[in-house]
Amino acid sequence: MTGAGMMDCKKALEEAGGDFDKAVEVLRKQGQKLSLKRADREAKEGAVIAMTSHNRNNGVLVRLSCETDFVAKNEDFVNFAKSITEIALKHLPADTEALLNLPYSDGLTVGEKITEQVGVIGEKVEISHYSKLETAAGQGQVLSYIHMGNRAGVIVAFNLEGPEYTEPGKNVAMQIAAMRPVALDKDGVSAELIEKEIEIGKEQARQEGKPEAMLEKIAVGKLNKFYQESTLLNQSYVKDGKMTVAQYLQSLHKDLTVTAFKHIELG
Repeated sequence: MTGAGMMDCKKALEEAGGDFDKAVEVLRKQGQKLSLKRADREAKEGAVIAMTSHNRNNGVLVRLSCETDFVAKNEDFVNFAKSITEIALKHLPADTEALLNLPYSDGLTVGEKITEQVGVIGEKVEISHYSKLETAAGQGQVLSYIHMGNRAGVIVAFNLEGPEYTEPGKNVAMQIAAMRPVALDKDGVSAELIEKEIEIGKEQARQEGKPEAMLEKIAVGKLNKFYQESTLLNQSYVKDGKMTVAQYLQSLHKDLTVTAFKHIELG
């Protein structure tokens, strides 16, 4: 019933005086203790789940993490990750904390169910990522893609909707998973990252023996290359290197573009 080990169940029943419900509570408490005990452990494995609503106005991305690949590939673990993602898609909570406080089943919240699973699995289990994308009805759609057997996931929002954009949505999501853009376009790149890239460019030019007075100009030139390689709409489209992602979308409809995306992977 609980998935816990036989000896753990026996001890819990003994502690509860044979009361089944109390024994389950004992196991849950053991899970809580185990959760605290394993809090400092690294959970780098897991399952990434991406889902969209039937009308494709909403999409969510959840990474449920664990410690080992053995657990991550277990069908029950993947299904548990999917069940949490379905709850997230239904309620669209504001953040991970809000998701953890949503009801799961049997009077438990999502967070309490995860703690229970720590006791069952014997590993640290946690939601290490949750994000969502929303579009208003008639103002676009969200499409999803899961890469490499739940090891990475993407949700991407288009400004236009319709079944004809389902395949292009998957293509762009695959582009994101493969090329890992840091932003939609150069306007989305943080000032901190721009400053970092300029400093890297200046140091590279300095190492090449360029004059100090030229370093800033050279670094800005390198920054343009960074935008081309690292922002989604400016990247070369992986299925046709002769055009950018923006040009690929415009070849389908002159106004078609990506308004937002989310990407997460294990590791």
